[in-house]
Amino acid sequence: MIPILAPDPESPFPPAEQALENPPGLLAAGGDLSPARLFSAYRHGIFPWYSEGEPILWWSPAPRCVLFPDRVHVSRRLRRRYNQGRLTLSADQDFEQVIRACAGARPGQAETWITAGMIDAYIRLHDLGAAHSVEVWMDGELAGGVYGLALGQIFFGESMFSRHTDASKIALVALCRQLQRWDFTLLDCQVSNPHLKSMGAVDISRNEFNRYLAHAAEPDHWRGEFTCRARW
Repeated sequence: MIPILAPDPESPFPPAEQALENPPGLLAAGGDLSPARLFSAYRHGIFPWYSEGEPILWWSPAPRCVLFPDRVHVSRRLRRRYNQGRLTLSADQDFEQVIRACAGARPGQAETWITAGMIDAYIRLHDLGAAHSVEVWMDGELAGGVYGLALGQIFFGESMFSRHTDASKIALVALCRQLQRWDFTLLDCQVSNPHLKSMGAVDISRNEFNRYLAHAAEPDHWRGEFTCRARW
C-alpha cells in the first residue's frame, strides 16, 4: 500500500525515501495538480506520472537520471544536422504547442502519460513563469521541442518530441547550453533510457540528488533571453 494524499494542496508528501522498489519509485497517490502541490513535489524530488483514468500517481525513483549541462554530448551527426542551417531555436514562444505535441501518441504506443489534466496544470505553471519550453523550427513549422520546470538552479525536464530527425536532441543540447550560461547545476531527466544516455545523462544516488535539490529553493535562474550560436 502507498499513502493516499488529501485533496488539500498543503498536505505534505511522505518522505521520498519511502518510495517503493517495485514499481520503482512509486511514492503516493491522489492529491491534485495545483501549482502549490506541484511546486512542493518538484522541490522534494517528486513528480506526477499516470495514465488517463488512473488516480494521480507520484514518483521519486532512485537512482536518478540527470544531465549536467556542461557535459551534454553532441555527436558528429547531430552537429552536422544543426549546422545545415535549416533549423531555428526559440524558448517559450509556443509552450502549449510543445506540450500538446509531447502528449501525442508515439510509434508503438496507444497513448502517453501526459493527460488533459497534466496539460492544463503545466500550462498554468507556464503562465506563472515556472514552466518553460524550447522550440525547434523548420521552415516556420514546429519540428521538435522540450519542456519542463525551472526552479532555482535546477531544470526539471518533463518530455520532448521530434517531428524531424534529431529535432528533440537539438532542443535538448540547446537547452543544456543555455542552462550552462545561466549557471544551472542540473537538468533532471527522472528515469534513464538509451536515448538520454547517448546524450550524456548519468544516474546518481538519491543522496547526491538531494544535495542538488537544495538549489531548487534558490531564486530562479531562468533569464528568458534565449541565445544559440549559429553553428555548433
